[in-house]
Amino acid sequence: MGTVDLPIKRSTAYAALAASLLAACGGAEPRPNDEAAPVVAILASPGGTATEKLRAGDPAGARAAYEAALAADPDRLAPLNDLAVAYLVQGHGEAARRLLDEVVAHGSPPEQQAALLNLGELYALDGYPAAAEAYLETARGLDPERPGSWYALALLADARGQLDQARAAIREAVRLDDGAAARAELAYVYPEERVHLEALVAEQAGDAALAAARWRELAASRYGSLSAAAERHLSGE
Repeated sequence: MGTVDLPIKRSTAYAALAASLLAACGGAEPRPNDEAAPVVAILASPGGTATEKLRAGDPAGARAAYEAALAADPDRLAPLNDLAVAYLVQGHGEAARRLLDEVVAHGSPPEQQAALLNLGELYALDGYPAAAEAYLETARGLDPERPGSWYALALLADARGQLDQARAAIREAVRLDDGAAARAELAYVYPEERVHLEALVAEQAGDAALAAARWRELAASRYGSLSAAAERHLSGE
């Protein structure tokens, strides 16, 4: 896509910006990338009609609801983060990136943390795991007590074959996420992301049967990084 030259200020109507970016980007970008190692996205406002639509497989309906929330209160940037996730689900990575950059620049610390995690997901999808890790580590540094970035770091490390790091991160994520409430904030751009997380969590919990079932499912992934990760676990590494 071509460059979108839009001056972005605090007073910008973010919904209008989002629409302009999407129009400039045109059709969805091709995925998956052969070098991709998808992790997970996160929603800053995990409840409400927009999120229900997103989870029900209606990203277009979710976009409309998020845009309405932004038009009503453009200074609250949680819906902008979640709108970016809806764009990402539809394959509009560059539009999502621009919106997430806005949240990092102007959001509250919790909003910034969500946006940084989602930028990590973007770089992981684009096949740049080192850059993805840098964003995820920055997200974790903003609030190490929030489990979302720990989950994402576990998934990325596991996809890269860094098993000790992956197990340490998933152990910390589960410890912090007592009751699994934080997992309800997560969003999955691709189904494999959910399967991968469920496999790691089951393995951490000592549920060998469930973990093996999820690893077998992941072994058939279209992503080489994830199928290789599954094979490592199935072989007992």
